[in-house]
Amino acid sequence: MKKILIAMLLLPLLFACGTKVERMDVDVTKDLSGKWNDTDSRLVAETMIQECLNGAWYAKAVKETGGKEPVVIVGTVVNDTMEHINTGAFVEELQRALINSGKIEFVASSSERGEIRQERLEQDEYASEATRKAFGQEVGADYMLSGVLSSIVDQEGRKSVVFYQVNLKLINIETNKILWNGQKQIKKYVAKKSLKL
Repeated sequence: MKKILIAMLLLPLLFACGTKVERMDVDVTKDLSGKWNDTDSRLVAETMIQECLNGAWYAKAVKETGGKEPVVIVGTVVNDTMEHINTGAFVEELQRALINSGKIEFVASSSERGEIRQERLEQDEYASEATRKAFGQEVGADYMLSGVLSSIVDQEGRKSVVFYQVNLKLINIETNKILWNGQKQIKKYVAKKSLKL
């Protein structure tokens, strides 16, 4: 009799633990944990790239090259926070914002270049002479964008304030001069509800 009573008490808990999945529009902001998320990544990238391309360096670079668009590559963005953040996804957001601005030319990353170079090697062996692509025709980047993502967490009990700071620098590859230094900050207040039994 005890086993039946325990089973009846546990039965509602088993049904309450089911997973519910709901499709959402990708532009909808939904913060669950208060941690860095896709919305933060997209908004920070768009804002910072807009600020970068409106910087004084841009007009000067275009003037120095006789109206040619600057050639940019995104380097490393270091995750200096205490949480796991997919910096690769953030770098992709930066690249997308740069390319879609229409104000710069963009070259492939070092890992992408390695794959493309391998393809050219294979074309040398397997593709017809009329369609194979030549070595030594790559466009070199003029500038590299790189940076650091850091955070500070102030926590008391179930409440916390999470402060994120993204610093990006645009560096002239030939001279190592820093031409633009941008910063974007995000602050989130997180209050976790206590479990009610």
